[in-house]
Amino acid sequence: MVEGATKIEGLKMGKKLEGKIAVVTGGSAGIGLGVAKAFAADGAHVFITGRRQEELDRAVAEIGNGAIGIRADASSLADIDRVYDTVGARHGRIDVLALNAGFFEFQPIGEITEEHFDKTYNTNVKGLLFAFQKALPLLPRGASVILTGSIAGFRGIPAMSVYSSTKAAIRSLVRAWILETKDRGIRINVLNPGHTSTPGFHGLLPGEAVPGLVATIPLGRLGTPEDNGKAALFLASEDSDYVTGIELDVDGGAAQV
Repeated sequence: MVEGATKIEGLKMGKKLEGKIAVVTGGSAGIGLGVAKAFAADGAHVFITGRRQEELDRAVAEIGNGAIGIRADASSLADIDRVYDTVGARHGRIDVLALNAGFFEFQPIGEITEEHFDKTYNTNVKGLLFAFQKALPLLPRGASVILTGSIAGFRGIPAMSVYSSTKAAIRSLVRAWILETKDRGIRINVLNPGHTSTPGFHGLLPGEAVPGLVATIPLGRLGTPEDNGKAALFLASEDSDYVTGIELDVDGGAAQV
């Protein structure tokens, strides 16, 4: 052992998710893809969902390690049932459930439409809620559930009020769920990405606005899907087996100052 190094008892070395069954919704791009890749690289059998088959196929090839893609709309209860029927038939359980699928678009107050509200809430809240509830029969004792929130859930950001409110709702749901499921032996935590370099992010924010945004981040760069994947791996593994109900901000310090 290197002089001055400390042995950390209880942390597993090697592949932390060896043999685990993991489901990542919205895993075909961006943060979800980063999470799925981290899980697969550490030994999990990974299922991802997404709405576009071509994107799913590309993601499955990128993840490798026997990953399986299931085309599904996260706001559709019938699609959620189909995903769990598929995973259940193959493995009978889900050890790690990462509910990452979400919808985002700018819409300032005064221009918010019913369509915008319904689409955002149907995916980010309704779909997530039922995806968790419907997974319960497949979650064994020791399972880890990770919900993708956002630093927008506790910060005021112009033109994001509807989206931000859905992420705040996720935090409230988790507070109740850890009490309602305390006898089941599962853990539920929230992963809060900050400003992250994804296709969706760059599709919404003009390129000239990025340097100014980066200047507000203490670590001086945008986050990456890989940053979030590493944090999700901690929450998924036994390294965090006494951690439940928390929000883990992966934001480069942006929401802390």
